[in-house]
Amino acid sequence: MRANGVPIIWPPGGHAIYINISKALPDIPLSEYPGVALQNAVYLEGGIRVCEIGTVLAGRDPETGEDRHPRFELLRLAIPRRVYTQTHMDYVVKVISAVCEKRSELKGVRFTYEPPVLRHFTAEYEEVALAAKP
Repeated sequence: MRANGVPIIWPPGGHAIYINISKALPDIPLSEYPGVALQNAVYLEGGIRVCEIGTVLAGRDPETGEDRHPRFELLRLAIPRRVYTQTHMDYVVKVISAVCEKRSELKGVRFTYEPPVLRHFTAEYEEVALAAKP
């Protein structure tokens, strides 16, 4: 993925690869949840389930109701040991790379349903319309 321009955290960890959302989708504001936008695109492109580790997972401040913004916005690709073949890994690289090649076409998202707790499990979203570029 790194050789294909996907901004992963280097070196990768023992059980997961993390994509740096801030570098992958710098034009989508945090208020439009770029991690969820990328997560959705990866699933639609190749049926690969990944996990946003960022603003949505961090939740809202209970006093202000404002989103918490962690230091890093990441997309987690967990890889269990001895489960997948090299062919599986090649497929994941191909799908993630293809999505990142089309990153300028991705749109942010907004909640259509946001549960009061654990929103990253059952929230529902819709795409935000692309802003006109000058």
